[in-house]
Amino acid sequence: MSPVPAEAVGPLMRGVAVLRALSDADGRLSLGELVRATGLARSTVDRVAATLARMGYVRLDGPAVTLAPRLMELANAYLGALRLPALLGPGAVRLAEELDESVSLAVPDGDGIRFVHQSTRRRAMSLTFRIGDLLPAERTAPGPLFAAHWTPGQWAAWRERRATDPEGLGFPGVPPGTGDRGGQGERFEERVDRARTAGWAVDDQLIEPGLIAVAVPLRDPAGIPLCALSVVSHTSRHSAASLRESVLPRLRATAATMEAELAHPTEPAEPAHPTEPAGPARAEGLPAPQAGPTPPALAAWTSASKQELGAEFVESLARGLTVLTAFGPGRAELTLSAVAGATGLPRATARRALITLDHLGLVATEGRAFRLTPRVLALGCPPLSRTTLSDIAAPHLAALVHRVHDSASLAVLDGDAIQYTARVATTRIMSVNITLGTRFPAYAASMGRVLLADLPGPERAERLGRTALSALTPRTVTSPAVLAALLDEVAEQGYAVVDEELEEGLRSIAVPVRDAAGRAVAAVNVAMHTTRRTLAECRAELLPELRATAAAIEADLHVVNRFRRPSAV
Repeated sequence: MSPVPAEAVGPLMRGVAVLRALSDADGRLSLGELVRATGLARSTVDRVAATLARMGYVRLDGPAVTLAPRLMELANAYLGALRLPALLGPGAVRLAEELDESVSLAVPDGDGIRFVHQSTRRRAMSLTFRIGDLLPAERTAPGPLFAAHWTPGQWAAWRERRATDPEGLGFPGVPPGTGDRGGQGERFEERVDRARTAGWAVDDQLIEPGLIAVAVPLRDPAGIPLCALSVVSHTSRHSAASLRESVLPRLRATAATMEAELAHPTEPAEPAHPTEPAGPARAEGLPAPQAGPTPPALAAWTSASKQELGAEFVESLARGLTVLTAFGPGRAELTLSAVAGATGLPRATARRALITLDHLGLVATEGRAFRLTPRVLALGCPPLSRTTLSDIAAPHLAALVHRVHDSASLAVLDGDAIQYTARVATTRIMSVNITLGTRFPAYAASMGRVLLADLPGPERAERLGRTALSALTPRTVTSPAVLAALLDEVAEQGYAVVDEELEEGLRSIAVPVRDAAGRAVAAVNVAMHTTRRTLAECRAELLPELRATAAAIEADLHVVNRFRRPSAV
C-alpha cells in the first residue's frame, strides 16, 4: 500500500481494519482476537467497537463482537451505484432456472474477482459463492476474461502477489486447504490468451475439487469487460467440457441481451425497496430507516452520540463511514461538494474522509469525481450476504424477551401449518416449551392466523378449504365462516390473539414480519400461560413491543435483502 497521506483520518483507517478483520473471520471475533488480528491497542479496539455498535454495524455480546445486518448498507451503496445487480439480476435468475444451474455475476477487483450477484439452485450439493467474496483471478473462470485487458502494471502486481502469496492465503473467499491449484504463471497466461481469442473461459476445479464453471464477459461499448456472467456446476453433473458445450450458446445469448440492457436500460437501476438513508438512520435516537435523517440530523446525531458516550464514541470514524452511504443508485460518481451535501458534513471533513477512503482502496478518484470500488464489499458483505431471517430475528427476539419476560418466537407458513424457525425462551419456572422446527396447524395459532390473513382471498380460501378444522381444545374455532371472519379482522387490525385454542392454558399474541414489498413472510409472537396477563393486558403491554420488534426485524431484513434473493429462514 502507498504511504499514508498526511490528511488521512487515523480513526477511520482503524475502524475499517476492524471491519475487515471481522469480515475475514466470518463475522464474529472476541475483542482480544480483534486486537491480535488488527495489531491495534485494546483501548482502541474497545472504542472502535463501541462506535460501530452505536451505528448499528456490530453487536456487542460480552467480549464478542458480531457483524450486524445494518452494515450491509455500505455494500448496498456500492451495489446500487454499480447498477449491475439491479439491471442484470433478473436475467441471471431466469438463466439459472432455465439451465437448472447456479449463475453468478462477478466484477474485477485488482488481480482478483469479486461476486456481486448469485442465483443458486437448491440441492443437497449446493454450489455458491457469497456476494462480496474475493477470489484470485488465476483460479476462476472470470479471471482470464478480465486479465486479457490488464496493463503491464497490473500484470506486474499479479506476479508480485503470486510470488509472496502463491497459495492465495490473502483471499478469505478461497476454501481452506485447497493449496495452489492455480498453477504457475505461464499456465494462467495461456488461459488468458485462450480467453482473449475464444471470448469465454473455464474453471476446471481450480478453486475446489468438483467445482467447475464457464464464464463469458459483458463488455462496455469500448469492448472492455464490465463484469462476467458465469454458470457454475459440479463434476457429478458435468465435466468442464460438457458444461461448456451444454451452456455456452445460452450463456452467450444471455450476455448479449444483458449488454443491450446495460447500454439502454429499460428497468430502474434500483430495486423496489424503501429508500435507504445516507447515514446511520437505524441508530438509537434517529427515525426509522424508511424515513432517514436529513443531513443536519446526521450531524446532530454524531454530536449527540459524542456527548453521550464521550471518549467511547469516535466521531471521525462514524462520519467517515457515512461518506460511503452518500453513493448509490443514480449517484455512482460524486464530487466533493455532492458528498458533503449528501452527508451534511463540512467540506473539509468530507475531503479528509475521501482521501482516507481512497488510500484504503474503497474509493477511486477520477478527475474531480469520486466513485466506490468493489473493495467496499469486503466490509462485511460476504458473511452477511448469507444471513437468514432467523439469524436477523434472533437478537431482536432476545431483546423482546428481556423486556416482557415471556417467550417469543418467529414462524413461517409451511403448507397448512406454521413452523417455528427462531425462538427465545424465558427463564420462568412455568414457561411455554416449544422447540425449533415444531409445527402447529396455522388456523389455531396466532402466528398462523397472521400469516393466513395476509394471503390473497382466493389462496386463503383454498388453503382453508383443504384444512380439517379439528377442535384441539374446547375453545378452538372450527367453523369455516367464523374463522374467515376472524382472519378478515386480523388482516384489518394487523395482529392476532389466540386464547386457549391451540392448548388449554396457552395464550399468545402475534404480528406479521413483512418484506420490502409489504408481504408477510413470517410472524412474531409472545406466548404465555393465561394467568400471566389478561387479554386486555396482552394488547396494551405486548402489542406495542411486538410491533417494535417486528419493525426492527423488517429494517434489518430490507437492508440485507436489497440486492439478493431472500435466504431461507
